Amino acid sequence: CQMALEQKERALLNALQKDARISNAQLAETTSMSETSCWRKVRSMEQVGIIQRYAAIVDPKKLGLNFEAVVQINLDRHNEAAVEALVDLLLRCDEVIDCLATTGDFDFLIRVVCPDIEAYNSFMEQHLFSNRGVRSMRTNVVLKRIKSAAPLVAAGEF
Repeated sequence: CQMALEQKERALLNALQKDARISNAQLAETTSMSETSCWRKVRSMEQVGIIQRYAAIVDPKKLGLNFEAVVQINLDRHNEAAVEALVDLLLRCDEVIDCLATTGDFDFLIRVVCPDIEAYNSFMEQHLFSNRGVRSMRTNVVLKRIKSAAPLVAAGEF
């Protein structure tokens, strides 16, 4: 369900993406709205799924997850069973923090975080090397994050 956003709703989304813990009173003040109107608009965006959830952004390195890689995966077969099996596997792996089905040279693009290269190798051996549906993989080790968890700019603000 798409919802045409007014300028005030875009301002609410931008403020919430900067700080999801902001109080309704502060949010209303920031967006020059009444507290009641602000609450109603946020609640409406939650109900239609524009706001999917609220989350804390965590620094992986502070948790000892010092290795990050982007892995491109090609499937051997593209039948429904093979795709579902890989998707189910990837959804169960805590090391996989992002998973995208893509067009182009690769079928899936995943982002993996682990404590170190040894843990990454173990992840690959246990989950991907042994998967009969996977034809090939290419790993790109992340050297440095440049931009991460960037807020979405609501339509009309480009």
